[in-house]
Amino acid sequence: MTAELTALCLAGLLQALTFLPFALLANMELGYKWTTGPRDEPPNQPLSTVPGRLQRALNNHFEGLILFTLAVVVVTLGGQSTGFTAAMAWIYLAARILYVPAYVLGWRPWRSAIWAAGFVATVAMLLAALV
Repeated sequence: MTAELTALCLAGLLQALTFLPFALLANMELGYKWTTGPRDEPPNQPLSTVPGRLQRALNNHFEGLILFTLAVVVVTLGGQSTGFTAAMAWIYLAARILYVPAYVLGWRPWRSAIWAAGFVATVAMLLAALV
């Protein structure tokens, strides 16, 4: 397996690991009747700070994971895997790992800088696949 695919696999596991504390805290706060129901109406109360931040970090990673997956697929299927694209994949993964605590703990402006590192690494992979 290429380094890029390994990083993608680990990013998927990170997404699952991020979901677990969010789901636990959301269930504790909102109650199982709402979280297991159809969610036709918004909850009676908003999530508190930590579960709210975990939810936003989770959603942000879903968004970033789409572009990263695209980059990994293009690099892998295009036969463009290099040391550079592997390094960019690892930078993306490191940034996503750091992003969760940065978001939950409210690190400003570091959360945005960490997000930018992952985004730039992903775009660099896409550009590298074209040359």
